[in-house]
Amino acid sequence: MDTSNIISIAKSTLAIEIAELEKLRNRIDEDFVKAVEIIRSAKGKLIVVGIGKSAHVGNKIVATLNSTGTPSQFLHASEAIHGDLGVIQKQDVVLCISNSGNSPEIINLVSYLKDYSSALIGMTGNRKSKLAEYSDVILDTHVDLEACPNKLAPTSSTTLQMALGDALAICLMELNDFKENDFAKFHPGGSLGKNLTARVEQFVSSQKPQVTEESSIKDVIISISASSHGITVVTNGEKILGVITDGDLRRMLLNDEDISKLLAKDIMSGNPKTIEKDLLAKQAMKILKDNNIGQLIVTDNGQYFGIIDIHKLLDEGIN
Repeated sequence: MDTSNIISIAKSTLAIEIAELEKLRNRIDEDFVKAVEIIRSAKGKLIVVGIGKSAHVGNKIVATLNSTGTPSQFLHASEAIHGDLGVIQKQDVVLCISNSGNSPEIINLVSYLKDYSSALIGMTGNRKSKLAEYSDVILDTHVDLEACPNKLAPTSSTTLQMALGDALAICLMELNDFKENDFAKFHPGGSLGKNLTARVEQFVSSQKPQVTEESSIKDVIISISASSHGITVVTNGEKILGVITDGDLRRMLLNDEDISKLLAKDIMSGNPKTIEKDLLAKQAMKILKDNNIGQLIVTDNGQYFGIIDIHKLLDEGIN
């Protein structure tokens, strides 16, 4: 194949995708406006769901949204139906991306996405799909022609998904009056992506629940109830001995008939996960995700400093 043929193929590919983008531009309507308004008014975060090539697109959209002021998190469709649905809270909005809207994983998942969230936005090329059927709003990414010569590999369709994600992000930036100073906060040094320099200490809760190992069960319950974390830390001075969660209390009630003589040390879990306050917040998020926990104990030179919560990190766009 000579140079002219290669150039011709490249130009043809771009021409096909440009033509499909032009069609998408002409389809922008009130459904797009409604999607933007739903995301903007959400009390929680935006969960972006996808599988296959759409998953790669979804990850990019999440990175763009997080870096431009819209807290978002990616959820892989195949992982969602095997335990990760717990990341979705009722105040969250879900954006599900699927060109066909009828892949097996999406069909199995879509009713849960609808039930577990405050709203489901479907980005699909098939308005008659199962995804479209369950969606509160449909963002139509239909293409007449993929750029692939076999008309099989997602090319034009993924280009439209990516472009529409950018359009959502830019609209939200404008509506939220996201300025250069805000951008700098999320992009220290001017680099794109998630290269945040935020430290754990910035996100530590003002609440610092703790009990001693000799504390009564009543005192443990009071300590847990006084904070919003569902956890208290068992200490000796500021030395961390263990933690007690509301789950530990429930298990205690199921396993012990007489709890009057039990102390904190009898039900605590030892060796809790911790992180030093001067480490990066994204390191804390990794520990939280890797261990499937919602709170992490923060230390200052090994001493109890406070608690960092996964929802606080997510709200700040750290993932």
